[in-house]
Amino acid sequence: MLSNDYVLIPEELAIKEPDTKLLNIINEKVFNDKILYETSSDFHNIKVTENETGRFLHYEDTYQAGYIKTAFYSGNLPYINYFLTAYLINPHISNILIIGLGSGKLVNDFEFLFENLKRIDVVDIEENILYIAEKFFDFKKSDKFNFILQDGITYLNTNKKKYDLIIADIANNDGIDLRFLSDDYFKLIKKSLKKNGIFISNMCASPDFEHKDNIFFKKFFPVYKQNFENNIVFKGNYSDKVYYKCFFNINQRVIDITNVIIISSDKFKTFVNEREKKDKIKKLGVNIDEYLNDYYQIT
Repeated sequence: MLSNDYVLIPEELAIKEPDTKLLNIINEKVFNDKILYETSSDFHNIKVTENETGRFLHYEDTYQAGYIKTAFYSGNLPYINYFLTAYLINPHISNILIIGLGSGKLVNDFEFLFENLKRIDVVDIEENILYIAEKFFDFKKSDKFNFILQDGITYLNTNKKKYDLIIADIANNDGIDLRFLSDDYFKLIKKSLKKNGIFISNMCASPDFEHKDNIFFKKFFPVYKQNFENNIVFKGNYSDKVYYKCFFNINQRVIDITNVIIISSDKFKTFVNEREKKDKIKKLGVNIDEYLNDYYQIT
């Protein structure tokens, strides 16, 4: 099920085999990558590349962040746009913790959306990430932004603050560190959340959520239910559509894996379904209705 006891590997969560013809299109696709930056750290071998699809940050061979620029779509890696739904749950958020900076665009998007925002703390273990975000992805620091170079769990262990919103986007080049799916980790998250706080995490699973062999929902999702009264899930149908169309000109998911965005709270509020709020998100280049259509209630 897992290649080792420490990492959840996305490819090993698949239930169905991919269509051979479509898989060949992916495997045969050649991108004209221009390397803009290359370095290494104690944790990653890093490249920033640019090609006909956009500009991207790689750890080893995996996409960690980036900006797509095609005729079909321009913007963040599309799964990140599900995080913007936090604005439709509580538009009055003032304190945010993000574990994993990426390109930094989400930070700037939140600074635009939340009028009451006082502080965004971002924790990342990669020492080069802030330079990369500023130099290659147009990230703009503000007086509301605070960067902490540290392991996410180490930070949570010592943190004394309470946040309205915590976002964890912590996959690395191997997969998802299983420390971020432990009961101890969830207790640390809850310790750092306000009573009505929201926790959003990016995970992955086969899109056949109800299948008896769906490893993520069978083995790992119960820890969410044990720690939070309310958990809703977004199945990444639209983000997959954007990804496969932009990168491979394919109009369907090929690999039997999708991003699973989980929103957890003990006092979950319904989405603020106001056109004004959605129009504000649209100014970021995101039609949030497309992402809201992927709402999936887990029972």
